[in-house]
Amino acid sequence: MSDSSLLQQLQNLKKHNARLKRIAHDARNKLSAALDGTGLCLWQLDVPSGKLVIYNRRWGSMLGYQPKELSARFEVWREHLHPDDRDDVLSAFYNHLEGKTPFYEALHRMQAKNGTITWVLDRGRVTERDDAGRPLKVTGTHIDMTKEKNYEQQLATLANHDPLTGLANRHALQHHFAALKNAGPLCVAFIDLDDFKHVNDTLGHRSGDEVLMRLSQRFQEACPPGVIPGRLGGDEFVLLMPYSLNNPVIKRVAQACLNAAIIPFELDNGNAQIGASIGIDEVNGSDDFSEALLLADRAMYAIKHHGKNGVMLGSEVFPLRA
Repeated sequence: MSDSSLLQQLQNLKKHNARLKRIAHDARNKLSAALDGTGLCLWQLDVPSGKLVIYNRRWGSMLGYQPKELSARFEVWREHLHPDDRDDVLSAFYNHLEGKTPFYEALHRMQAKNGTITWVLDRGRVTERDDAGRPLKVTGTHIDMTKEKNYEQQLATLANHDPLTGLANRHALQHHFAALKNAGPLCVAFIDLDDFKHVNDTLGHRSGDEVLMRLSQRFQEACPPGVIPGRLGGDEFVLLMPYSLNNPVIKRVAQACLNAAIIPFELDNGNAQIGASIGIDEVNGSDDFSEALLLADRAMYAIKHHGKNGVMLGSEVFPLRA
């Protein structure tokens, strides 16, 4: 073959190689764009060197880094694992490399550049081994699950907290009641606000809501650790107090909550003055939440009959007053 023929073949091979590179580059850009649109990051780890090949930019951007600012290496990924999750994630990863599991999967947190937390669903499996069966390459995906986890947390909050005040709702109170009852003595306080309807009628329901929110904050400040305040709805509140009825803490908390209700609320459109009738009774061994609530409710109505704005402890004839 003549030199000119060899030169022509070489030029043709160079053109073909350049064309293949353009096709590969174009395909990779399209893959990156498609993956970025899904919030998914495709990666491949070269196990011996620790080098990570990231097929799109989601991995760095989800951690708050600019392109090429973060070195794509195994140790860098490991350093950004949340300290509370690191051991479990690495254990899952190495278990797969050692053949103990058919694939690697972990839902975990990663720490971003600015310290914020990103939840990641990480999956992968060994895609290449050497002749001795040792893993050479692992291919997998990262999916940013932060929005889903935040939504999950919001649902959990809504399931257990009153949406207006943030206090425990009936569902959460029932759960806490069962746990506290099994732990020892327990008293339930039923709080019904006095003259709250007047606030709604004269200042409006928005002002009424503000009073409920601010009163809830006062109740929280009045309760020592261990006492759980909650809202049943409307202007009805509950306290779960892990003490016997003759414990002096009961009276102190009740008096503090009564004072919290009686102190006027300064609002943008006027002052709101309310009160509270509080009934407290001790939970009997066989009482469920509804039965215990009924006992406290009866004590509360005894206060209503005595002129409101007071506290009735069980069947005590003379209630506390503000």
